[in-house]
Amino acid sequence: MLSPYAPVRILAFAQSLDRGGVERALVRLARGWIAAGHRVMLVTGPSRGPAPAIPDGVEVIDTDGSYLGMARALPGAAKRLQADIVFCPGNHYSSAAAWLHARLGKDCPPIVAKVSNRLDRDDQYFPIAQGYRAWLRAHRAFVDHMVAMTPAMAEETMVMTGLDASRVSVIANPPGLAGTGAPTPPIAGSDYLIGIGRLAPQKRWDRAIAALADVARRDTKLMILGEGEARGELEDQVATLGLHDRVHLPGYATDPRPALVSARALVLTSDFEGVPGVLQEALSVGTPVVATDSSVAIREIVADPSHGSVVPTGDARALVAALDHWLAPDRPRPDPVPERGHDSVERYLRLFEELVLERRLKRA
Repeated sequence: MLSPYAPVRILAFAQSLDRGGVERALVRLARGWIAAGHRVMLVTGPSRGPAPAIPDGVEVIDTDGSYLGMARALPGAAKRLQADIVFCPGNHYSSAAAWLHARLGKDCPPIVAKVSNRLDRDDQYFPIAQGYRAWLRAHRAFVDHMVAMTPAMAEETMVMTGLDASRVSVIANPPGLAGTGAPTPPIAGSDYLIGIGRLAPQKRWDRAIAALADVARRDTKLMILGEGEARGELEDQVATLGLHDRVHLPGYATDPRPALVSARALVLTSDFEGVPGVLQEALSVGTPVVATDSSVAIREIVADPSHGSVVPTGDARALVAALDHWLAPDRPRPDPVPERGHDSVERYLRLFEELVLERRLKRA
């Protein structure tokens, strides 16, 4: 590893910090890197909704909040910081990493890209699917190293990108931190299901709402903690199904754990995911999960039938059956499962230092 007297200069970026789990994980990592004595520069735009606070010590390059504005700022930021490493926090941002590599050429620092969502997408149709697969193969040209959050995701990454195993690592996201705001209370006096995540098309909360209308226990309620562009459509669906008294959409929660602890099950109904931290958080407090098979990592997390149920994506009957199973009055809750990723900050730093040293040796 590099000398502790030569801190690694890390350049990271995000369009804004209110987009979701990718950005929250980036903030947690940045906090750890700063605490370990390294420099972090973050290129990002203003948040338009609830977002994690930028840790003290992080140098910020402000942008206009657009993806293009963020990408345009990266070459200048890399030169200003004299960056040793560029960290791309998720799939959504890889085109900006490609732009940076193209602009800087041989002067571009090593780029480490995290795989934040499923790569083998079955929700895409020709010709989009063909173009997407070609794009993934192109990552070999501009990404020096990719980080997957589970072994199954690492295998998928190598298959979809063609990267050699020496250029792919497995590092979990750091565990979620308890929020600093007021905790979200449970729904008093009732059995309820909980969903946690952005109100975005990818999350397909409409499936959870539709399933609630068909579960056997008609007094069951559903609370979805999150905010996003799909709120209007979800509220219309609730009105159409006559579920005003059973579906609660209170918005973003800075501390959802009290409500999560008391829920009968956590529901995740996405089309595609990466490694959903909410599943690990639910299991860490003994709350079972019902999730669609939206990532190769889902079955790694829900590794035992006592932890929850994984249902085929888009299978409405299977989703209702799984919810009925966990809503049964005598159904035991799983034993708490410790969250992964407590050594993530250190493992990323070791990877960064190895890549920096390798680059210096090549140039020497």
